[in-house]
Amino acid sequence: MSVELPLWRAISYFRVMALAYAVVRFFNAYLDVRHPVAGWIYLGALTLWTLATSRAFANPLRCTWAVLGTDLAVVVTGVLLSGYVDTPERIRAGALTLPTIWACGTVLGAACKGGWRPAALFATVIGLANIGGHGGVTPDNLHNIVLLLMAGCAVGYVIELARASEAVLTRALQVEAATRERERLARDIHDGVLQVLALVQRQGDRADPADPADPAGPGGLGELGRLAGEQERALRALMSGAPLPAAGTAAAELDLRQLLAPYADERITVSAPGTAVLLPGPVAGELAAAVGAAVDNVRKHAGPAARAWILVEDEPDAVTVSVRDDGPGLLAGRLAEAERAGRMGVSQSIRGRLLDLGGSAELYSAPGEGLEVELRVPRKGN
Repeated sequence: MSVELPLWRAISYFRVMALAYAVVRFFNAYLDVRHPVAGWIYLGALTLWTLATSRAFANPLRCTWAVLGTDLAVVVTGVLLSGYVDTPERIRAGALTLPTIWACGTVLGAACKGGWRPAALFATVIGLANIGGHGGVTPDNLHNIVLLLMAGCAVGYVIELARASEAVLTRALQVEAATRERERLARDIHDGVLQVLALVQRQGDRADPADPADPAGPGGLGELGRLAGEQERALRALMSGAPLPAAGTAAAELDLRQLLAPYADERITVSAPGTAVLLPGPVAGELAAAVGAAVDNVRKHAGPAARAWILVEDEPDAVTVSVRDDGPGLLAGRLAEAERAGRMGVSQSIRGRLLDLGGSAELYSAPGEGLEVELRVPRKGN
């Protein structure tokens, strides 16, 4: 209703001003008409009706077709009554009808309510009443009819276009929201369920069913089952619709160093400032998850002997985390091929997360020279 409400309010104001104009016009001419009392009675009724329906015409939900139909009847009555109130000489000389330009408000109301077709119908009915009860087919009457038709049809057409545009915009926003939610789900599934399933597959490939002492064999599947159970419960909670934190809500700050420390091992070195790197909880969690996705890519794709270094830089306006490895690097077109194959570690778990945080994720690589992922998150208020 955002597009229509200003127009409806404008019509409501127009009706009041048009009423004042009609009263002033008749006041200046009532001594020259045949039945001034009838004219004043009609204008009194018109005043009551206008004031009684001002709120209705200011809101499309209140302005029903019954109200508009009654409004049209009031206009037609005034036009036909004008032929009785006024003198034939004044009518031939081009005297205005009792409602004068107030009739245009009825046509505009029909245009806003139903588009150009109801507006054209209302304008035609008023025009026929003008011809039948106030002077016949004259240049002035034809001129007034054309003006009513043009105004009503133009406003009605614009309203129809505005409604169509608003519907398209609403649909686009819904699609965007659904797409972002799908991306969020894809990131969480990639970081949890898919990685656990990949681990199960790798452990299963190395298992020796004939050797009970093999930790990856039957005796070691209990731990994998536990991890799979945890991921199943997490996925069920995710699919049940647990709400995301609302944008702008206050959250406790976390030290990013503590979230990244678990990634350090014999192959991965974490370097961070000596003081706490504080970020809002959700931001720190998402940034750490993106780093985790980058580390997981190193472990899966850089080779068993590759090393990696995580460097945290705490700047006044942003926090930058670099993940660099000495693996074989990234071949040209590898990312696009991975996305087509449904592997979304970089596009969603890394880049998608940083875009949601208002930051950026850049990849630098050359064949044989390793890969560097630079994640940058701006601090709010800078």
